[in-house]
Amino acid sequence: MIANVVAQIGIIVTGGAVRLTGSGLGCSTWPLCEPGQFTPVFHEATSYHPFVEFGNRTMTGVLAVIALAVLLLVWSDRRRTDSYRLLGVVPLAGVAAQALIGGVVVLLDLHPGWVSLHFVVSGALVWVSAYLLHRHGEGDGAPRPVASGAVTLTGRVLGFLVIPVVVLGVVVTGSGPHSGDTEVGYRLAVDPLTMTRAHSASVWLFVGFLALLLVLLLRQPATDLVRRARRGAWLLLAVTLAQGAVGYAQYFNGLPALLVGLHMLGAGLLVWATANAVLRLRTR
Repeated sequence: MIANVVAQIGIIVTGGAVRLTGSGLGCSTWPLCEPGQFTPVFHEATSYHPFVEFGNRTMTGVLAVIALAVLLLVWSDRRRTDSYRLLGVVPLAGVAAQALIGGVVVLLDLHPGWVSLHFVVSGALVWVSAYLLHRHGEGDGAPRPVASGAVTLTGRVLGFLVIPVVVLGVVVTGSGPHSGDTEVGYRLAVDPLTMTRAHSASVWLFVGFLALLLVLLLRQPATDLVRRARRGAWLLLAVTLAQGAVGYAQYFNGLPALLVGLHMLGAGLLVWATANAVLRLRTR
């Protein structure tokens, strides 16, 4: 279960490497890398781009193996409810969907809409994988809140707000110099500064509700479950602050590729940490 979460975040990093190095069409076709060739072929005129792209495709294969193991682990546990066991199908189905989306991205010459969808689906799979990991460690009874209704509501709002944070971040990257195309400076024809400000505003709104959640949790009686929920919220705060620091650093330093790559890693970690914090607000 943990390996699945790690791999789902890891493929965001390898996909980011493809974008940041302009290697999106390093393999000119799909599912083969080149016509008649499954892997890149090295010769004097070969650049590193095919190997970066093929590395990301290889990561998809690793993720598929892990997802299959998760499916077998979850589906074979007859003691659990059908709703839990059906969750085991999602990682493998997600890998298959991502492989198809990746193929469409290549066949449509890095169409920006499909590239953005590729990342958003990865974010959703990180959330579902975090949920599956959490469900694996709890019972099958009805969920009960660990604190007041205000805490539960604030957690739900926080879980919703991570969506515009991630989506607007994708739009910002697609409208800037690291959009994944070496021939044009952007893939999405929107104003990068306007999108950056909108993304920043969504992050500050997220931080505001996270601060509110922490205040509410600190006012609750310190039971074991409340302490556990506090730890999840503090961890989310740490991830959010680190992600914000990288975001501002890349903005004020001309968007160096390494920092942009770290920011993409941070996006995956932020989704996981948000899911982890929100799910700790209930028990079964």
